[in-house]
Amino acid sequence: MGGAVMDKRCVMFAALICLFFAAMPAIAEIHWYKLDEGMKMAANEHKPVIIDFFYGKGCPRCESLQKQVYDNPALAKKIADDFVPVRVDLTKKLTAEETALGNQYDFKNDCLLLFLDHNGKIIKGPAGKKLCFVDSIEPEQFMQYLDMVREGYK
Repeated sequence: MGGAVMDKRCVMFAALICLFFAAMPAIAEIHWYKLDEGMKMAANEHKPVIIDFFYGKGCPRCESLQKQVYDNPALAKKIADDFVPVRVDLTKKLTAEETALGNQYDFKNDCLLLFLDHNGKIIKGPAGKKLCFVDSIEPEQFMQYLDMVREGYK
């Protein structure tokens, strides 16, 4: 009989844990926009844009960015709050606008990460270097870029 009481307590405890986690707010998640809608939103909200030309699974750079940057709650929240995130899916046929933008930065149909202002102009760092990346980037460095870009919009 003592075992049945213990089993009931374990089930009740597990149920309470599930309810607790279900009631917690979801971890910040990035809502990605298509290029045309993202650029319109950036212009209307006067926000900078992050554009990721992205392959997804099977691409080491894309998987690294997803895991290290986009799935990081602090980075995801900052991106969602301060930027307009745009994802260009390189596994699908690109629009003329997507192709033109990629060609402008010599992407050669490969991964590319761009920081643009709300008018579609490339954002440059303090040294005048374009903020665009073809390789992965460490979360701490990415946070510094986000802070630097956002600071320039204040």
